[in-house]
Amino acid sequence: MSIEFGWWNKDTDGKKFQVVANVHGANIEWTRHQGHHTAWEPHIPDDEDRARLVYEAEKRVPRRLITQKQFEEIKRLSENSGAGGIVGRRMRSSPEM
Repeated sequence: MSIEFGWWNKDTDGKKFQVVANVHGANIEWTRHQGHHTAWEPHIPDDEDRARLVYEAEKRVPRRLITQKQFEEIKRLSENSGAGGIVGRRMRSSPEM
């Protein structure tokens, strides 16, 4: 089961784009898109994105939308100085499935 977190950021030109982090066990898939009719593309997270992911996960613990164990795993993964997990396209269900 994956947990999806999303928020809006602004680029250097001041244009908004949506960032989505899908947490699949020990992997995080970072994607982004700008505008309603644009494709999702890979997103390379920076320190602010990782801090925002922990902040968003922290808000869900008291409401029991995620468990304390899931929160600690997300926090551990986001503090990792590597690439931040999987960077790629969002998975869409296809008609064949």
